[in-house]
Amino acid sequence: MSRFMNRKYDALKPYVPGEIPQDTGFIKLNTNESPYAPSEGVLNCFTRENAALLRLYEDPTNRALNQAIAGYYKVQPENIMATGGSDETIELAMMAFAQDGIAYPDETYGFYQVFTNLHQIPTTIIPLREDFSLNPDDYSNTGTAIIFANPNAPTGLYLDRSQVRKILESNPDHVVIVDEAYVDFGNESMIPLIKEYDNLLVIQTFSKSRNLAGARIGFAAGNAELIQDLEKLRNSRNPYDVTRMSQLAGIAAIQDAAYYRSCCERIIITREWTRRALRELGFHGTDSHSNFLFEAHATIPGDVIQAKLKEHKILVRYFNRERIKDYNRITIGTEEDMKQLVSVLKEICNENS
Repeated sequence: MSRFMNRKYDALKPYVPGEIPQDTGFIKLNTNESPYAPSEGVLNCFTRENAALLRLYEDPTNRALNQAIAGYYKVQPENIMATGGSDETIELAMMAFAQDGIAYPDETYGFYQVFTNLHQIPTTIIPLREDFSLNPDDYSNTGTAIIFANPNAPTGLYLDRSQVRKILESNPDHVVIVDEAYVDFGNESMIPLIKEYDNLLVIQTFSKSRNLAGARIGFAAGNAELIQDLEKLRNSRNPYDVTRMSQLAGIAAIQDAAYYRSCCERIIITREWTRRALRELGFHGTDSHSNFLFEAHATIPGDVIQAKLKEHKILVRYFNRERIKDYNRITIGTEEDMKQLVSVLKEICNENS
């Protein structure tokens, strides 16, 4: 750190992304990307004519993209705000609505803690149950904003609408932020509830179920007044946050919904096959409802499994935190990827038996 750096950031610990190797020979199961290409409609956006328009700024209101998202989810455009990735949306929501502090689980998406530290937001950390599930009763009348991923990461566990309603109704004077990055892998979105609850903000991303991690598209859905609050902050920081090409890709992805549903269905089938195969090798884990599994072996430490897999050019995500140190988060890849993973894990298990 230089002598010029603002000292208030001395203790800031930045987010650590999953490893992105330069060697393309790896099977990459560590960052929860889709193993499938974007749809034909998205690929067809990248024409010479559209590329030539990159000399011009894009529409800073993201109007067409907001309208496409709103139409898909059967809400009004004023209920939607597109952003340059859901991480930006989460940060804006914390800036806007966490003036009294914010509560979130002890094991969840790492950027929550980064943003609260960055913006010096008072934080209440609420432990998950022993089985890693979130207890809605623990979030009753917190006196703060609330954020939780649903399904959670890295556990993959999920709250249904009745459980989310309970949290909303016990915190009527604070915003409840539901981060739905993984909602499309067999779960129900809370977006329909924004018509009932003015304190609900739902955040989604195009990175996972719409195969567009590299396009950086996220969005918020909520009461029109909440969206106005967020737009005020977005336009005070970076109104040109969704690039011209990303806006086109996002609209095309919404139009090609059937393709993306089929990709999600393939991932769910592969997830369940992989889960069964891991059980036969002595693994145990959560009932993940996402595009990843959260798994520990009965006798082999999590860091050993992660290191051994890397030797075989397979990347998974290991979190060196006391409560989850035995677990690895394993992204669901193609059927071939997961068969290779299981084959290598069988070899590792035999070596360590």
